[in-house]
Order: sequence, then structure tokens, then C-alpha cells
Amino acid sequence: MPLLWPLSVPYAAAARLRAAAYTSGVLRQRRLEARVISVGNLTVGGTGKTPMVLWIAEHLLAEGKKTGILTRGYRGEPAKTAGSASGGAGAEGAESTSDEAQLIKARLGAHVAIGVGADRFATGRQLAREGVDWLILDDGFQHVQLARDVNLLLIDASDPFGGGRVLPAGRLREPRSALARADIVVITRSDHAPAVETLIRRYTQVPIFYAYAQPQPVRLAGSSGGAYPGKEDPAARSKRLFAFCGIGNPGAFVSDLRAWGFHLAGSRFFRDHHRYWQGDIQAVEREALAAGAEGLICTEKDIFNLSGCRAQTLEIRYCPITMQAPDGEGLWRAIQSKALAAANAAPK
Repeated sequence: MPLLWPLSVPYAAAARLRAAAYTSGVLRQRRLEARVISVGNLTVGGTGKTPMVLWIAEHLLAEGKKTGILTRGYRGEPAKTAGSASGGAGAEGAESTSDEAQLIKARLGAHVAIGVGADRFATGRQLAREGVDWLILDDGFQHVQLARDVNLLLIDASDPFGGGRVLPAGRLREPRSALARADIVVITRSDHAPAVETLIRRYTQVPIFYAYAQPQPVRLAGSSGGAYPGKEDPAARSKRLFAFCGIGNPGAFVSDLRAWGFHLAGSRFFRDHHRYWQGDIQAVEREALAAGAEGLICTEKDIFNLSGCRAQTLEIRYCPITMQAPDGEGLWRAIQSKALAAANAAPK
């Protein structure tokens, strides 16, 4: 938006100064008594952070690590109760505020602790006190006040730099020069993007890997939301479906569905983290029926925001996804290597 471009200049300058103050030590980062892996991005909107958080958590759990996840939650709202290494109290509180936390709990159960709230140092410190020794910082690239051992940056191959301009004129949260803070870059939604690699290499020489979303069997939530996990619907790809979602990058959801072989009659988008009410679903269903749809489909995250809203005629489906990395072993080795190097360099 050209008219907003002048506002991007002070925004970008402030972002640079803030990051530089922490990386140079002028402002002191707070360090937790646990290894911290940050997963983040440069742009507003989804780049696959939650699937990557799940991918890392599953690897840590497979190695027997006591694992926790720190997430800001919707608008930074704290959980009702503090995080718990058992996954109990923290996960219960997480259910009231954060669709991401609910999705993580649904996928990983009590095996992982979840800390929800804007003060991720406070929630992380409590989880560390309860025995968690590895923490994943969800959406943490700009949360520079918290020290991390591994800074993992995701770049969406389909829209790597959000139009090239910083907020509010573009979708960049901070200038491209922030790439220099990354320890590892993962290009998502692709397994080969040499042009994006060339752009990244202007700012950093860190290892670059690829990852993309892999669909799992479609599941039925029935005519009401919240029925999780729901039974599988093997016939979903043979039906004309109407897509709806409230996520950061809704266009990517539609593109993925088409790439995975779904037949779409249309789509309707809501704001990120949208909490649906009955009128929303009625409006979606009317539009879907008018377009000749035979069913509705949303993201797995949307299921946790439906709050029992009911569709009268069409069944609601969702498509779980997992993150696939062509060189998954290499990516995991790079994460481990950086974490070990950070541990050895930490003050004794």
C-alpha cells in the first residue's frame, strides 16, 4: 500500500534498533534453565510454524527429552493455570485461549508441557522448574528478549518476503536484514526454490533446508465443531467442498487443497484465530449450498474455534497436516549441532 510506505520507515528502523540492542548486549536477554529452540518467521501470516513445532517436539520426545512448548496464545492471553510438565494443568488452561495450544495438546497429549501467555520467560521458567529441559518457542523470532540456543527461521517459498515491505505497507514484521539472526533457515511449501535461496544468501550463509505440508486422512467433524479427532472420510476428494478458515495465510490453505486433489466449489475467509459463532457457520453454509457444494472443509486449527457451532445440512471436515522435510535427518542434525554448540558456549 503506497500511502502507508512512509510509516514503514520508522517501523523498520525501530525493529532494527530493538534487535540490535539485544544481540549486541545493550539490552540483556533473559535465559531459561533449559535448551530453547525458537521457531519463527519474518512475515505476518502462516508459514507452517505449528507443523514445524510439532515436528521438532516429536523428535525431542523420540529421544526421551522432557519437552515443553511456549506459545503466546491468542492476543497473549494467559492460560487459566500455569504450565505443567505433565501436560495437565498447562494444557487445560491452554484450551481456553489458544487454538495452537489445543491442536498441540490434541496431537501430543500429555507427553509435552504447554505454557501459554505473552510472558514466555515466566511460563518457561515454571516449566523448567517442573523438570522440562527442552523448550520450543513458538513464533519466537521477534521475541528477542528471550535467549535461545537455536534460531530456526521459516520462509514461505510462495511469498518469501510479503511483498518486500515492512508493516504497515507490507507483510514483513522486520527488514530482510533480520535473516542474519537465523541459525537455520527452512524454506516451506517447496522442496526446491533456488531463486529464494539466492535472496536468502544475500543476508546469511547458514544452512538452508526445505519442508512442506503433507495431508493426512480427512476427518469428519460432523455438523458441529469440536468433535475431535472425528472419523476418517475417504470419499472427501470425490465431493465438491466449500473451504473456510480463519488462519494467517488463507490463500495457502486453498492452494494446498487444490494441489492435494480436492474439488472446491468456493471459499470464505475469516481473520486469523477467528472464533466462530452460529451466524458465521450459517452464512458459510448458505454460500456453500448456493455454489453447489456437497460439504464444508476447514483447517485442523479451525476445529478448536468452532465452539459447537452447527451446520444444518452439510458436514464439516478438516484435513490434518504433518511437516515433511526431504532432508529431515540433516535438518535434525543441524538443530542438534547448533544446540550443542550453544550449550558449550554458555557461561558456566
